[in-house]
Amino acid sequence: MGTRISTDIPGRFSGMGPFLLVWSGQAVSLAGSAAVRFAFIVEVWASGGKATAVTVLSLCAMLPQAVFSPIAGAIVDRVPKRTALQIADAGGLLVVGTLALLHYLGAFHAWQVYPAAVLLGVCAAFQFPALSSAVPLLVRKDQLDRTNGLLAGAKSAAGIGGPALGGLLVALFGIGPTLLVDVASYAFALIGIRIVRFNGDRVTKEAGAPRKRITADAVEGLRYLFRVPGLRDLIVNFCIVNLVMVFGFALISPMVLIRAGNGALAAVNTSVGIGGVAGALLMAAWGGPANRGRGMMLGVVGMCLSALVVMSLVDGVTGWCLAILVGALLMTVVNASMQTIVQTKVPHEWQGRVFGAVMFLSQISVPVAMAVSGPLADHVFEPPASRGTGLFTVLGPLVGDAPGSGMAAMLLLAGIGGTGVAVWGLASRSIRNIDDLLPDLDAPQEPAGQNECQGGERDEVRA
Repeated sequence: MGTRISTDIPGRFSGMGPFLLVWSGQAVSLAGSAAVRFAFIVEVWASGGKATAVTVLSLCAMLPQAVFSPIAGAIVDRVPKRTALQIADAGGLLVVGTLALLHYLGAFHAWQVYPAAVLLGVCAAFQFPALSSAVPLLVRKDQLDRTNGLLAGAKSAAGIGGPALGGLLVALFGIGPTLLVDVASYAFALIGIRIVRFNGDRVTKEAGAPRKRITADAVEGLRYLFRVPGLRDLIVNFCIVNLVMVFGFALISPMVLIRAGNGALAAVNTSVGIGGVAGALLMAAWGGPANRGRGMMLGVVGMCLSALVVMSLVDGVTGWCLAILVGALLMTVVNASMQTIVQTKVPHEWQGRVFGAVMFLSQISVPVAMAVSGPLADHVFEPPASRGTGLFTVLGPLVGDAPGSGMAAMLLLAGIGGTGVAVWGLASRSIRNIDDLLPDLDAPQEPAGQNECQGGERDEVRA
């Protein structure tokens, strides 16, 4: 992928104190939110719900985040980034705090977690574009890959520790104290935001320009992506790859469950988190590929081959865990590089809308894939796999004929398709050489080494 080697280890991280304060707050908040999501699942299940209820709960969190992301990105561009981050964290605090209050007043009911999940999804829609566009205000340009890797690592670490924390808290104390822990995590994140100075955090507007409707601004984020050739080709490639990969990823859990049971699935899910953390540490130490376009496409090829193709062909918990760990590691590198491209190629005043558009395009495929993959597995692939007929006269020797073989075949096909799309991206000059063809823009702030934490300083806003 190309390597940027530096012997100045302290220089790589100098001046990152403000970012690390914000990052630590967001990491704690992510862990608290993961604990509460687990508590929500336990509450729904304990109230007599079934698998469908748990799926609906997941969609209540996922769909609002995807659908509302473009509007959230437009709002992020209309206010200082510090304010946008505060909106996200204060909104989460208000939602979870209200549930905690209802619990201790004896007015809490299981059905209330569904609207709460919707509102928390809306808050999460603010968090990604706000935090991603705030990062260039906190660090030097040469540190962006590392900081984006750390952000991805925080999410992965929360995915490991959050459910474990939620399970422990619910088992020992019930849902009330679990909600209070999340309230405290949001408060900690807000404190980190308030005491850090965001250099260049101002909103600019051309004199005499009419103010657009928020929905028009939201659509502009999508239009911006598609009118810049390099970004357009990259995002189209990523959308297709993401749809194919999510189609496969949706089947990993049922395939592992039917073949090896709950313990194996827990091990596989833990490996996903460990791979994400390992990828974050790699990015922090390495700094990412020198040629981001080529590096991302090679990373996607590696993801498809390891997390889908190898996952479908090996049989056993150890093989599954290793395959998915490598895939999760590469996913962190790819996502961090993608964020850095937007942060360095897109004008700062557009970044909220563009990141909102990226979130929309990457997340909207998840419910589509989830809705389609299950019925296909149950009714189209599993029956002929058990009989060894049709397509499985060819695929049978590779995936077998035991329960789960149909889903393994779907993983294999998704991996081959995703690899093909990534190779197409690698062959495309506009994607492969995006760093050269689309020059970096000047950062909107003074060097991060000059940043200092200044509590209580007001953000400057120009109308």
